[in-house]
Amino acid sequence: MRKVITYGTFDLLHYGHVNLLQRARALGDYLIVALSTDEFNWNMKKKKCYFSYDERKRLLEAIRYVDLVIPEESWEQKVQDVREFRVDTFTIGDDWEGKFDFLKDYCEVVYLTRTPEISTTQIKTDLGK
Repeated sequence: MRKVITYGTFDLLHYGHVNLLQRARALGDYLIVALSTDEFNWNMKKKKCYFSYDERKRLLEAIRYVDLVIPEESWEQKVQDVREFRVDTFTIGDDWEGKFDFLKDYCEVVYLTRTPEISTTQIKTDLGK
């Protein structure tokens, strides 16, 4: 069984997120999503989420492409997650191109093209938030 992992905040879940998750799952048989906690988002990313971690987790768990949701609590946990869950492929949007190449020592790294016309940032801007 090929395991794939991806990371993200997944706030204001939209079809761009679903496209990413579908394409991530197509890279293997089992998809793990490391979901940024509220504390990690605020303290490290300086992001305030509309939905809480628990709400975002429930939404992700309802998507058929997602097999497991785990908390992302730090930037540094990726190597540990890859080892602990015996991950074959790490994937993330191509706006992170090159940033996670250090994981190539542990697994395959794939940067997926983002859905160009949609983003959470754009939604928030359009809503005046």
